[in-house]
Parts: sequence; structure tokens; C-alpha cells
Amino acid sequence: MKIRLTILVISTAVLAVALIGCGNKQAKNETPAARATAGKTVDAATAGSITGTIKLDGAPPKMKAIKMAAEPGCAKDHANQPAMTEDIVPGENGTLQNVIVYLQGDFGQYIFTTPTSPATIDQKGCQYHPHVLALTVNQPLQVINSDPVTHNIHPVPKDNREWNQSQPPGSAPIDQTFARPEIAIPVKCNIHPWMKAYIAVFANPYFEVTGKDGSFDIKNIPPGTYTVTAWHEHYGTSEQSVTIGPKESKNVTLTFKVTAAGS
Repeated sequence: MKIRLTILVISTAVLAVALIGCGNKQAKNETPAARATAGKTVDAATAGSITGTIKLDGAPPKMKAIKMAAEPGCAKDHANQPAMTEDIVPGENGTLQNVIVYLQGDFGQYIFTTPTSPATIDQKGCQYHPHVLALTVNQPLQVINSDPVTHNIHPVPKDNREWNQSQPPGSAPIDQTFARPEIAIPVKCNIHPWMKAYIAVFANPYFEVTGKDGSFDIKNIPPGTYTVTAWHEHYGTSEQSVTIGPKESKNVTLTFKVTAAGS
């Protein structure tokens, strides 16, 4: 009887210690989470901006026509002018399109509102539009099929969840989100192998994708020193350090060099 009582007392003590240990572990895990959500908004009265242009040094390679004979429903959309590859798209006056420009720096003390309006990819003429898309973590992504044929969108990330969804013509938009920053996620279509795109995901709003004039304009930046980084699917990255003072505006030019082989 005494042996049973002793075992009961020891078991009760062990259980109490285990519960206390679990309680401490939970408290430790909750503290960083609370700190992660704490922060301040950027002071608009002192915020600055960085504008600039992405240049291409050298003659760009010629864009190639995409053969879509295997999909007549899309080929007819390009009867007058063939669809062209978009891995290197020259801009106006020696600039470069489809370049993701973003800031690297310490933004840990700030909080940013996640946009509620969706970023959109449209599948039209058996191509993704836009070819390069940027959005923030947890911002809604909406995928539309404007073609008379079935597509599927298949992002292949390294740090986010991979997904692959078919989308017949006339079907509802596909709604997705990305939980982690990642630059940049390749997107493919398993039905049409020539369809390619890239999605970049950021934890802050300091990014932009260049258009026809190769320019970018990043606003509401807190004073500090940052690395302006340009990413291109073919040329890789180009960087420049920039220091922004209160209410200061800086203009920078980042350049990608065309190799002797023309690529």
C-alpha cells in the first residue's frame, strides 16, 4: 500500500513539473509573436522617395515568335502579329521592361497594411498578363482565364506552398495568397509549355515592376540607408546603395549589360 502511495505522489509531482514546463514554453513562444505584430507606421512628414530607371547596356537580343499551332483557339488571337517571347523585353530609349525593383533594409520597426485589392494575372492569347507580377505577403491574388480554352496556373516556389489549378473557359477566378516573401516564383502552365510568368512576394510595399519606359518610383520611405535591387529573370540582379534623409528624393540608374553573344 505504501509503495502504491509513493508511486502516486511521484507521478503527480512529475505531471505538475511537466505542466509547468509546457506553460513556460507556451509563454516564450507567445512573446515573440506579440513583438512581431508591434510596430509603428512610417511618418509621412519625414518619408522620402527613390525614383530611377533600369537601363540595358548594349543591343538587346531579338524577341522570338511563339508557335501556338497546337492551340488554334489561341493562335487565332495572334493571326495578324505573332506572340513573342517575354524573357527580355526592351523598353523605350535603351531601358528594360519587366524588372522588379525593390528596397533591401531594416523595416522591422514598422507595420504595413496588407492591400485588400487583389493583384491579377489574366490568361489571354495563351500568355500570362502581366509577365512579371509583384505583390505583398497575404495580398489576394486573382487568376482570370479570358481564353476559350482550358488553362492551369502552376507556381513553383521554394519558400511558399506549391499549387496547381486548372481553369476552364468561363470559370470563376482562382483566388490564392502567398504566406512568405520570395523573389521570384516561376509560374508555368502544364497544358501550354510556352506560357511563363514570375511572381515576386514582399513583406513591405517598397517595390515596383518596370514598364515600357523602364522607370520606377518608390515612395513613403523612412529615412535610412537601403540597397536598391533590380531583379530580372535573364540578367539576374543589379544593386546600388542609397541613403535617404528626411523628405529627401533620390534618383538612381541601374544597368544590366548585354553580353558579347547578345544575350
